[in-house]
Amino acid sequence: MSNILIIKHGSLGDIAQISGVLRDLREAHTNDKIFILTTIQYVELLSRCPYLDGVIIDKRLPRWNLIYLIKLKQMLKVYNFTKVYDLQNSSRTSFYRKFLLNISNWSSTETTLKKGEKKKDFDNHSVLERFKIQLENSDIKAQHTLQPNFSWARVSIEKIISKYFNKKFVLIFPFCSPQLSHKKWPYFNELIKIIKNKHENIEIAIAPGPNEIEEADKIKATVITKNGKSLNIMELSGLISKASFIIANDTGPAHIAAHLGKEGLVLFGHHTTAKKVSIETDNFEALSVKDLKELSAEEVYLQIKDKLNLIN
Repeated sequence: MSNILIIKHGSLGDIAQISGVLRDLREAHTNDKIFILTTIQYVELLSRCPYLDGVIIDKRLPRWNLIYLIKLKQMLKVYNFTKVYDLQNSSRTSFYRKFLLNISNWSSTETTLKKGEKKKDFDNHSVLERFKIQLENSDIKAQHTLQPNFSWARVSIEKIISKYFNKKFVLIFPFCSPQLSHKKWPYFNELIKIIKNKHENIEIAIAPGPNEIEEADKIKATVITKNGKSLNIMELSGLISKASFIIANDTGPAHIAAHLGKEGLVLFGHHTTAKKVSIETDNFEALSVKDLKELSAEEVYLQIKDKLNLIN
């Protein structure tokens, strides 16, 4: 039995996306123990992942913080890892490879590129396709990588749902990180008004993150919280799984919805494409435009009208 290390810092959407990768690695290393190096906000979530045996915290302090790097190196050395799967593929993890983990058996974009292939060409593939190529070039069968299933993350939230709803509900995610304001569609209130006028049987809800509760008061929808605080990731996943339909900006909750198999629509501007970030599924669709400010609420409603009519 060996100890295997996976590295993934990333965002919430990134964590949801690697569910299939984690399953493939678990099936390839049935007799080994698999650990993941990640940031503190995902410890509780990943500790319940059935494909992992343990979670190691990386504070991701600046690389000039030599005291921290020495402590991290000493901690990782204790596990005597025999192989690393670098799913972050960042300059930081490349640095870790050179200076913290003296392991020759290292799977990353850099180490799995075929002869003559350049990283910029490799990066033209979608996120999940890149993971698939990385695994296959590391002699791992990628049976689940292209179809992440995030259902392991959700918990039951029947008490929360019964507190807020008497009818079917549509869940909206109108926010995004402040530094990513170009991803934010500005007409959610207009869309909510249209839906309420045309579908009296549907309630509209939002589930704000820790930094979005104040902004949530500006959205004309039911605000879902628990004791006045944001739901945690597992509770949020449970809420998403119970919604009849999801409408979202390109954010972490949208990726959760996609990889829970939910029906929904995600809105994209010029910042990237739905294909590149691997968010579209048979049920979860994308509406892409050059400028989100030019996309009207009426246009979005027409895109989802038939789906809303099926909600009873």
